[in-house]
Parts: sequence; C-alpha cells; structure tokens
Amino acid sequence: MTIGMIQSAQGLQNSEAQFNQVAQAIATPQADSVNLSAQAVALIQAKNNLEANLKALQASDEMTKTLLKAVG
Repeated sequence: MTIGMIQSAQGLQNSEAQFNQVAQAIATPQADSVNLSAQAVALIQAKNNLEANLKALQASDEMTKTLLKAVG
C-alpha cells in the first residue's frame, strides 16, 4: 500500500467518524438543543471529505495498476 493510499484510507476513517458523531448528536434525547444547521454543514463536509478521499484512493490505485503493467 502506498503512502497516498494510507492517507486516503485514514481520511475515509475520519469521514466515517464525523458521520457517526453527527448522527449521534442528532439522535440524542436532547436533540431539541442540537443546532441542525451546524450538523447539516458537518454532514456535507464529511460527505465531501469522503468523496475526495475516495477519488484519491481510486487515482492511486490506477497509478499502481499502470505502473505494474509497465513493469510486468
């Protein structure tokens, strides 16, 4: 696994943690005091981070495949 793949995988884990944190905040019994606008922004940020890390992981995978074809 390359450094880029490791960083992308860590980014995916961070995005998942952010999704879980927001979901937990919304689902708490004190949800009336939750700022839904801020939570919606956090969800969008997590989604964007997830998509960016997936694209980076896909690009790294494609580069690795291309390199292996050229070598092998």
